[in-house]
This record gives sequence, C-alpha cells and structure tokens, in this order.
Amino acid sequence: MIRISDIDFRYPSGEFYLSIPSLSITAGEKVAVIGPSGSGKTTLLNLVAGILTPGKGSVSIGNVEISSQHDRARRDFRITNIGFIFQDFGLLDYLDVQDNILHPYRITGALNLSSDVRERAHILAEQMGIADKLNRHPTDLSHGERQRVAICRALLPGPKLILADEATGNLDPKNKVHILELLFENVDRHNATLLAVTHDQELLPHFDNVVNFNEFLQTETL
Repeated sequence: MIRISDIDFRYPSGEFYLSIPSLSITAGEKVAVIGPSGSGKTTLLNLVAGILTPGKGSVSIGNVEISSQHDRARRDFRITNIGFIFQDFGLLDYLDVQDNILHPYRITGALNLSSDVRERAHILAEQMGIADKLNRHPTDLSHGERQRVAICRALLPGPKLILADEATGNLDPKNKVHILELLFENVDRHNATLLAVTHDQELLPHFDNVVNFNEFLQTETL
C-alpha cells in the first residue's frame, strides 16, 4: 500500500532534515509511528498524503507515485483515497459539525454528496458519540469532541488509507480505546490501511507493527 524509497526532505527555512531510505507498509496493516518530538513523524504523514513532496526519492500509494504528481492531482487523489485525521483537527469554525463532516464532498467534484453519504455521516456521528451535536459549531465543543468530528470527516469517504496524527490524543483513557477500536473496525471494513502517529505507549499492542523514528535519526544531517 505505501512504499517510500530514498526520500530526503527539508523545509525551506530551518535546519530540519528528514531522510528515510526505505519504508514499506502492506495493505490492511495497522501501523503506529513513534519517536521523539521534532523527529519528523507528522512530516512523514504529510509526505504520504501528498501535502508535502520530497526533494529526492519517491512516495507511492498503491500503484500511484503520489510524489511525482502535480498539485491538483495530488489533492484529488488525497480527497478520494486518503482519510487524514489532523492533530489540530482542521475544522472550520463557521460550519456546524454536520457540515464539517461533509466538507470533503463540497470542495471537489471527485466525491458525490448523496443521501447515502448523509446517512453514513449520521451513523459515524452516532458511533463517535456526537450525533446530538451535529448542529453545534466547533467552538462549542470540547477538544475530545472536536477530535471525534475530525475522525468522522476522515472516515466518511471510506478511504483505503487512513493517516492519523495523534487521533486519540485529546481523549480520556476509556474513550481513546473506544475510538481506536472504531478506527480499526473501519479499517477492516474497507480493507484499508492505518498509519498512526502516537505518543501513547499503551496503545502500541493494538497495532500490527510499530515504526520507531529513532531508526531514521542516524541518517539525518542537521
């Protein structure tokens, strides 16, 4: 599902440098990414999603080398194939919860907003325990509730790849396990792949594999 080969990445300003010689994740795997803050875990997710492109090397999702596509193609591919749960939620305060969940369908013609999609959005909201908050705005929600909205939005199109940046970081111990189980259920239902950044060591036994960014720090040149 994910193949990374000889990528180097630098931000235009600053001394951050990320080098990953090789990383491969098979379809259906649930993989956790751990490592120290600032080591590049979120950067990895952005490279996989095509939000960032490497200065060298390639990133492929399935049979598509996303790193070589132009901006519009990467955007359309991301919206239709990748569900991204952002650490900062990425919600729009001027939209209510329901419209935030449906937002991917309103910004591209690649997705068709139908009655079935609306029904699926409501089912996801019920599963995440926020069905009674669909008419509220993000500013009226707790951090944990905003996180759940972000998860619903990412899962709604039924993506084959789910990228999660601390998806359970704002949840209490009981709910974080519940939300993780819902993520896993959706991954299994769609035969999808999950790549999740986490600092929560207690969650690691739930994953199939763990990628430790300490392995890549030796190849970085600061």
